[in-house]
Order: sequence, then C-alpha cells, then structure tokens
Amino acid sequence: MRVTEKGQVTIPKEIRDRLGIVPGSEVDFVASSKGALLVRVDAAADEPAIRDFDDWAASVKGTFDTGGMSTDEFMVWLRGERDDLDPR
Repeated sequence: MRVTEKGQVTIPKEIRDRLGIVPGSEVDFVASSKGALLVRVDAAADEPAIRDFDDWAASVKGTFDTGGMSTDEFMVWLRGERDDLDPR
C-alpha cells in the first residue's frame, strides 16, 4: 500500500472482507516493534481491547486448527518433505 499526501491508505478488499470492515467501520493502527497492526475497533464490546501485537497474539492463541496433525506433520505439509536430512 502507498500512503497518500493526506496520510491515507486503502485497505485491500481481501483484508476488508476477512475482517468484516465495511463503510463506517472504525479501525485503528497499533504500533509494534516490527511495524503496525490494523485492528477493527468496532468489534463486539465483550472482546478485550487490542493495544499491541502481544494483545493480538493472545487474542488468537489456540484458534489455529491443524486438523489433528502433529507439529512435524504440519511442517511437512506446510514446507514439503526435506531432502537435506540423512534418511536414517
């Protein structure tokens, strides 16, 4: 994304759809040590506020489903078989 002279950015449609951002939605940028995180602030009132990356990470902890795969199985699925290891 490119920032305009007014400091505006366009949120890509894929991101807007994924986060449920529609005209009138409120968003915020939360600074982290590695950049910024876009946060939809008009989410349900019972959700904890996200102030930084650690808050976001805590909010999504345990939400990823590997379909019963172990960590090793998931890494093979994600990266493919490793051919640089001794096949003992």
